[in-house]
Amino acid sequence: MTRAGLAFESEVHLPVFYLETQVGARRVDFLVDDCVLVEIKALTELNPLNHAQIINYLNAYRLEVGLLINFGEASLCFKRFVRSHSR
Repeated sequence: MTRAGLAFESEVHLPVFYLETQVGARRVDFLVDDCVLVEIKALTELNPLNHAQIINYLNAYRLEVGLLINFGEASLCFKRFVRSHSR
């Protein structure tokens, strides 16, 4: 990310919200440009639980876009998530 000239922070503490109330805080792996959550995994394969985790993080942190990146497979695997506002 540094090579690409992106503004980012690692291990950032962000507030967690539930029904418009802050209920705690948690660290995210990376926060890019204060708006993109990047979650890093090293698993043999990603599964629906990993997808649900990042979707829940986007809602809890009130972020719009997340990237789930897995370095544990034979080749790099990633998936982009966009938070839905239909709730």
